[in-house]
Amino acid sequence: MAFRRGYFSTLFFGDIFVLYISLWITLVLRYTQWPTAALLQLHLLPFSLIFIVWLIVFYIGGLYEKRTLILRDRLPWAIVRVHLINSALAIAFFYLIPYFVITPKTNLFIAIIVSLVLLLLWRLYGISILVPRQRQNSLLIASGDEMRELREEINNHPHYALSFLSSVDLDRLTNVDFTEEVVQRVYSDAISVIVADFKANQAEPILASLYNLIFSKIIFIDMHKLYESVFDRIPLSLIGYSWFLENISLRPKIGYDLFKRIMDIILAIPAALLSLVLYPCIIAAIKLDDGGPVFIVQERIGKDGHPISIYKFRSMSRNDVEIGESANGDNHITRTGLFLRRSRLDELPQLWNVIRGDLSLIGPRPELPSAVVRYEQEIPYYGIRHLIKPGLSGWAQLYHDGHSHHALGVRSTKEKLSYDLYYIKNRSFLLDIRIALKTIKKLLAFAGA
Repeated sequence: MAFRRGYFSTLFFGDIFVLYISLWITLVLRYTQWPTAALLQLHLLPFSLIFIVWLIVFYIGGLYEKRTLILRDRLPWAIVRVHLINSALAIAFFYLIPYFVITPKTNLFIAIIVSLVLLLLWRLYGISILVPRQRQNSLLIASGDEMRELREEINNHPHYALSFLSSVDLDRLTNVDFTEEVVQRVYSDAISVIVADFKANQAEPILASLYNLIFSKIIFIDMHKLYESVFDRIPLSLIGYSWFLENISLRPKIGYDLFKRIMDIILAIPAALLSLVLYPCIIAAIKLDDGGPVFIVQERIGKDGHPISIYKFRSMSRNDVEIGESANGDNHITRTGLFLRRSRLDELPQLWNVIRGDLSLIGPRPELPSAVVRYEQEIPYYGIRHLIKPGLSGWAQLYHDGHSHHALGVRSTKEKLSYDLYYIKNRSFLLDIRIALKTIKKLLAFAGA
């Protein structure tokens, strides 16, 4: 308890220090000199009022909650979301209150950017230096492969804020006296966090006992949320119809969808035009390799299950439109095609699909119709990925290395679907930007290889 009080006190006073340092740096950048006393005094009162409001929003936004000790990968996005709200409040403050009109508006925008950068650095790295985090003694209550996967990941990597001292397998709960063997262990091992699959049917008999532990100030975390936070994907075996009803909605995100379409057009048109410079070299390489056709047109499944036609530079000896049904070995990747795939240059023509509206720059990759038929038969909930427009690059393409590109792979596609569901659930401007930046990094890494 003393550690947590010290931790959050340091967070609070550190945030105050960071905000005022941001103001000082803003004045240095704006006027390219050390701020004078008069200049500081001119800005101190209005920005102090703003900082008080910001700290209140930090608190309301959960940046001082105990969970920031645990789910730290959510912290950057939580800070960005809160800072967007604070930025809107600050802009309204300076523009709507005439008394503070003397403060240059340029200084405000510089301060917003500087404070965001410094807050991210402080919260992610600075606090860990001043107050080294102690791992919270934890108990895991769940079952299945995901439970073992989560336990091994958490316990084998010290950068997590948790440490599972023990676990309870819900499939074997009939052999455990929960009150004597588990509740007492909570006290004897000083357990402060319990991670559990609360929605499992096997957990129903122990919910009352868990409820009583609330009064002992135990922190409870849903296993689904922790698993998603740790692995950046949705565990398929832990979800059912109720999960989709709670987390997936067909209601359009009008602002997000409109902005995404505008960005697709703004980015895809110049990219498609610039890519034309590469076309002669690619065409010549394909022709010199085996003399076959340069482009292929494939039918894929797009949004709402409607078929779309996408364009690619040919990378195989034949058009692989019937993949998975005619894998007789006579259709192979060409030498030029291998390079085109690794560099993703074979997908350059799909920029025209983005302009046309069949694809987005970011979204789940579209599959061949024959593959979709097979996957929908063997993988529960597979059709959910067709609720949104497919894309050139996606969450699964960045984090799932085992998916089969040109062969049917039910097992690997199940795992790939878990990443697609993560994106569908959490899709936002910030997540799209994150995917775009990581895609660029991945392409540059190949170029530098």
